[in-house]
Amino acid sequence: MEEKKVLLSVKDLTVKFRVRGRILTAIRGISLDIYENESIAIVGESGSGKSVFTKTFAGMLDKNGFIDQGSVIFNDPELTDVSAVLDEGAKARIASITEMLNHHSNLYNGADVYKEILALEAEKKAKGSISDAEDEAFMAREREINFKRVEAMNLKQTFDPKKEKDKIKSTQAEIEGYEQQLKALKEERTALLKKRQAELKNDTAYQSSYDTKMSALKAKYDTACAAEPTAKQKETNRDFAKEIYLSLDQLPSRKKVKIMKRILNNAADAMKLGVDLSVEDNRGKLYPEGVRRCRVTSEDGAALHGMRINDMARIKDDREWSQIRGKKIATVFQDPMTSLNPIITIGKQISSIIMKHQNVSPAEARIRAYEMMKKVGIPNAENRYDDYPFQYSGGMRQRIVIAIALSCQPKILICDEPTTALDVTIQAQILKLLKDLQKELKYTIVFITHDLGVVANVADRVAVLYAGQIIELGTAEDVFYDPRHPYTWALLSSLPQLAQKDTALYSIAGTPPSLYNKITGDAFAPRNPYCMKIDTILEPPMFRISDTHYAKTWLLAEDAPKVEKPESIRDIHETLVREYNI
Repeated sequence: MEEKKVLLSVKDLTVKFRVRGRILTAIRGISLDIYENESIAIVGESGSGKSVFTKTFAGMLDKNGFIDQGSVIFNDPELTDVSAVLDEGAKARIASITEMLNHHSNLYNGADVYKEILALEAEKKAKGSISDAEDEAFMAREREINFKRVEAMNLKQTFDPKKEKDKIKSTQAEIEGYEQQLKALKEERTALLKKRQAELKNDTAYQSSYDTKMSALKAKYDTACAAEPTAKQKETNRDFAKEIYLSLDQLPSRKKVKIMKRILNNAADAMKLGVDLSVEDNRGKLYPEGVRRCRVTSEDGAALHGMRINDMARIKDDREWSQIRGKKIATVFQDPMTSLNPIITIGKQISSIIMKHQNVSPAEARIRAYEMMKKVGIPNAENRYDDYPFQYSGGMRQRIVIAIALSCQPKILICDEPTTALDVTIQAQILKLLKDLQKELKYTIVFITHDLGVVANVADRVAVLYAGQIIELGTAEDVFYDPRHPYTWALLSSLPQLAQKDTALYSIAGTPPSLYNKITGDAFAPRNPYCMKIDTILEPPMFRISDTHYAKTWLLAEDAPKVEKPESIRDIHETLVREYNI
């Protein structure tokens, strides 16, 4: 089996939004590898997280959205290949960094004792403070009151100051009541904290026991840390020192020393806890935000060569995004009229993108724009170059949007339901155009859709999303002909093409869960006709069905009852061939 190169690697991604004083978790721990030159479809109902997921690696999250955890690694050689000259000065600096790491390495030997010290300190702190459960209860009450206060404030804004003064007055009184509740809640929490602290202070027996135990642990810790680092630790430190040097080589000199100190301090803190720095993921956590870690791949005596870990989850600067968005990752949106500027000519909209990302003259950009217009099927491109969007049909406008997206030959083309606003005939033409251009230009397609017919025509692989999680992943054949998750069964059953004459079209009962709340168990459980008790208690893991096929459902557990997929989708091959011409 041919090994595919991973172009984009998403690990444990969680994306949240601040909405009217509350936190909404739109993406909940997604992990997915996207390969070079493949077509992968992201499928699910509205609100499942399809667009939010792709916006995280296109740098287009709304201002109230943020990546809470996880990584998005983009493996593009042009952005990742780095090297550093290995002269005598560089070797001396690497030796100096190695020596400092060796100095900290004795902390490894006391890691177990240090954890005992931390546990004892945490025990004392917990005894003199509010428990996590109590604190969460206070926070839940605070969130609820705050939400009601914001709702009342928004309602107040809707009243007419001339005609509805009484409503404004009563709503203002309601707002003030909520503010008093918040103040009382804060005072209640403070009083409880003071009570616990006083109880701890007066418990002299506990204080004496604590002091004795802590003195013994500190003496034990000092003895453990006196040992020299092992040969393996020294080897790890040498490798890490080269990595630090390569990672910081591209930075201005004035920043290098400051950032290196932060990395070394973080390394010392990690060593105290016994964190194994030979593990690459552990090293990555030591770099400050905004600093790209490099992995050393080779060393030839004259230079260090490596690959920059391009984690887009850590990019905060718009200037960095400008090197990726459009140039490396481009997007085709649903409605071409909202993607095109109605008062700028078609040609100028294409050529301006080419000039921005490819550093060419206006004349050269114009020639390349002609070429792209011809590639996407615009006839008589030279004469249509100076037309405005209103002079094009809907299908032709979408072709221009595709031309703009592909004008800089991106590695990834995100297609966010690009055929929804078009009629069926034009849809087929656009899908064929995207597939034909992919063969020529060698890009990866990430296709967002709720239309499984589109998926059948376009996708090599399919990721089914529900409530911000991937619940089934496989090749198009896996997902269409051997689906394993009840939600995938429901999506396929709702295909209009499968409906029998004089029968009602299948629809999925219920609604998706609120992503404001913590979800317990399987998010699909309330709508799942095959729901078991465990679905309501414990979140299922991602079960492996084959090398290419995975599903997140307890029905795949060894001791689960055997459930057959619905009869309507047991043999849909002929229907797909007939309806979608595949």
